[in-house]
Amino acid sequence: MFRNLFLAALVAALCAGLVTSAFQAWRVTPLIFAAEAFEGGGEAVHTHEAATPAPGQDAATTMPAHDHGEEEWMPQDGFERTAFTLFSNILAAAGYALIIGAVSVLFALPITFANGILWGLGGFAAFTLAPALGLPPGMPGMPVADTLARQVWWFGAALSTGAALVLVAKVRAPWALAVAVALVLLPQLIAAPQAPDDPTGVPPRMTAEFVAAVIYNGALFWVVLGLAFGRMADHLAARSAAVPNGARA
Repeated sequence: MFRNLFLAALVAALCAGLVTSAFQAWRVTPLIFAAEAFEGGGEAVHTHEAATPAPGQDAATTMPAHDHGEEEWMPQDGFERTAFTLFSNILAAAGYALIIGAVSVLFALPITFANGILWGLGGFAAFTLAPALGLPPGMPGMPVADTLARQVWWFGAALSTGAALVLVAKVRAPWALAVAVALVLLPQLIAAPQAPDDPTGVPPRMTAEFVAAVIYNGALFWVVLGLAFGRMADHLAARSAAVPNGARA
C-alpha cells in the first residue's frame, strides 16, 4: 500500500508540476518580469520576496529576500529559469502529494479518481485560498512583512483549515461542522502580519492581475494533483488486486 501511495504521489507530482509550470509561463512569469522593471525605480530600495510561501501555488515567484547591495546567484532568464521553475514545481508537488497521501492513510480516507477533485479542492482551500485571505501573493518590488511571522501565520492558516476539512470528512455531526467553521475562521480572526506602508512603483492593476493569476494557478495545481493522484491510486490498486499473493507483478 505504501509503495502504491508513493508511486501515485510521484506521478501526480509530475502531472501537476508540468501543468502548473505551463500556466506560470503563460500568465504568472510575464507579470513577474513586468514587476521587476519597477524594482529600484524609486528612491527607496525594498527588501522583497514572494508574500505567499506556498511553492505549489507560486513556485515561480518565490525568491529569497535580498537587498540590491549584494550580488547573489539567480537563474538566467530563458531555459535556465524555466528549468529551475519546473524542477521546483515538481518537487513542491511531490511534497504536497505525500502530505495528502499521509493524511489519507492516517485518517483512513481513500483517494480515488472519483473523489480526487474533492481532495484537490481541499488542498486548494487549505494551502492556497485560506492563507491568501490574510497574505495575498506579493510581487517583486513590493514591501513585505517579517518573513518568520508570515511563515508562522501561513502554516497556522493551512493547518487549521486542513484540520477542519478532515474533521468534516470523518465526523457527520452538527458539532463537528461547528468546530470546523471555527477552525476555518480562527486564523482569519488572528491578524496576519502586515507589510510596511512603504511606497512601491508597481501599479495596482498589475498587482491585482498577479494575485488573480497566482490563485488560479493554485486551483489548477491542486485539481490536477488530486485527480492524477486518484487515477494513479485506482490503477495501482487494481493492478495489485489482479496479482496473486506471492507472485511477481
